Amino acid sequence: MTLVIGVDFGTLSGRAVVVRVSDGAELGSAVHAYTHGVLERHLPGRADKPLPPDWALQVPQDYLDVLRHAVPEALRAAGADPADVIGLATDFTACTVLPTTADGAPLCELDEWRDRPHAYIKLWKHHAAQPQADRITEVAAKRGEAWLPRYGGLISSEWEFAKALQVLEEDPQVWAATRYWVEAADWIVWRMTGTYLRNACTAGYKGQFVDGEYPSAAYLAELNPAFADFPATRLDAPIGQLGQPAGTLTEEAAGWMGLPTSVVVAVGNVDAHVSAPAAQAVEPGQLVAIMGTSTCHVMSGDVLREVPGMCGVVEGGIVPGLWGYEAGQSGVGDIFGWFVDNAVPAGYAEAAAAAGQSVHEYLSALAASRPVGAHGLMALDWHSGNRSPLVDHELSGVIVGQTLATRPEDQYRALIEATAYGTRLIIETFRESGVEVNELIVTGGLQKNPLVMQIYADVTRMPISLLDSDQGPALGSALHAAVAAGAYPDIRAAAAAMGRVVRGAWTPDEADADRYDALYAEYRTLVDYFGRHGNDVMRRLRGIRREALR
Repeated sequence: MTLVIGVDFGTLSGRAVVVRVSDGAELGSAVHAYTHGVLERHLPGRADKPLPPDWALQVPQDYLDVLRHAVPEALRAAGADPADVIGLATDFTACTVLPTTADGAPLCELDEWRDRPHAYIKLWKHHAAQPQADRITEVAAKRGEAWLPRYGGLISSEWEFAKALQVLEEDPQVWAATRYWVEAADWIVWRMTGTYLRNACTAGYKGQFVDGEYPSAAYLAELNPAFADFPATRLDAPIGQLGQPAGTLTEEAAGWMGLPTSVVVAVGNVDAHVSAPAAQAVEPGQLVAIMGTSTCHVMSGDVLREVPGMCGVVEGGIVPGLWGYEAGQSGVGDIFGWFVDNAVPAGYAEAAAAAGQSVHEYLSALAASRPVGAHGLMALDWHSGNRSPLVDHELSGVIVGQTLATRPEDQYRALIEATAYGTRLIIETFRESGVEVNELIVTGGLQKNPLVMQIYADVTRMPISLLDSDQGPALGSALHAAVAAGAYPDIRAAAAAMGRVVRGAWTPDEADADRYDALYAEYRTLVDYFGRHGNDVMRRLRGIRREALR
């Protein structure tokens, strides 16, 4: 029996799955939670030095622990012989990036930098580089940079250049000590193989690498003279294509996982993008929504179009021979989790426990019993900013229509609906730009919530297919491992043999969809008022908050 392993590095944990190459059967899996989680308040052991607002850091050792624990546990759960494993591939949240030395050592692991926040990994949801992102966009627009339309005309604070510029301007000493500015997706492959390649996916979507080139030194110098040589001095590594072998396991890495050194390791990739082949979404117009703490929308198309506020369009970014489009929402499951943790009375938690349910399940059941529109609320899903189509992480959440009769379940449903409206806005933006969307496929933890799935079907007026796996990104990585190891000639062939999807698992209720059309129009009104027409109240409030905390 021939096996491959997919490892998915998420926001709070990493998971490994052992997959049979012949048919994609998942034989065993394991999850390892990061010891340090997300650092949003202070560095490890340094509660006396709080982090500023909008920071989100991680510790690289947590990623290595996933290899040491989750991979061996998944092999044991599968009852697998490690000698049967021919390939391994990984995926990561993006843009998650870190500064390293020339040999790949993270600066935060060196004594002289351990207490410097900018020496740590900046997680995808680190949004403190918004001023740098604004300037990157403004200067590019002023100069007429040809690459800017590939990113919908706006550059995100989540991406490589904004985060790098923040380090340069806020801690020049850390910047001077940085030899490589490395995507975590590439760092983990480097640690396993000893080979440093920048994967084409993150380089294209998050690193402003367009048609084989980074932005010019003249443009970068206009941002900051010391930034002019950024690509030449800190991004200078070969670009690895998706599904390409990066190398084989070193003896050290093989020892961590209990695998032979002959195992082929694929070039790194992004969690959302690897999920598309796992759902057999390898043709134009099949949009995959990876719904978890955030939602990433990825899709391939056979035409190149400029789509406002998209996260990028990259040739071969998902499937060779097609244009890969990406959009997203910065907060989805995170918003629901925030509400449950901070805005639900104790009595609800007690009632949920008595019913043998989680608070999410309890609230969902209560919310589902009410007709569409009965709560009288409208929310904006911007609690973590807006990734698409506004690309502005200074925006914040809103709930309109609250009264003394408003219940927790009403607000919970309104927040779910807001995220569904956000997805519909992304779909409409694609279509209005000439990129067809003809199928919606969902994967991720939120696909297990019936209320969420039905609301999304009703709001979008589209049937929803489901990736038939609890570990969609890890399965997608396993497909790329099979290609890298030579078991399949390309990702399309691997998807046909190993991918799994349930078509039309959820269908719209036409009467509810009609009601949602009217509510969606109100959502668009709020989007325009707070996000498009120059009303900067949200930015002003952010500024007041920063000043108060400073």
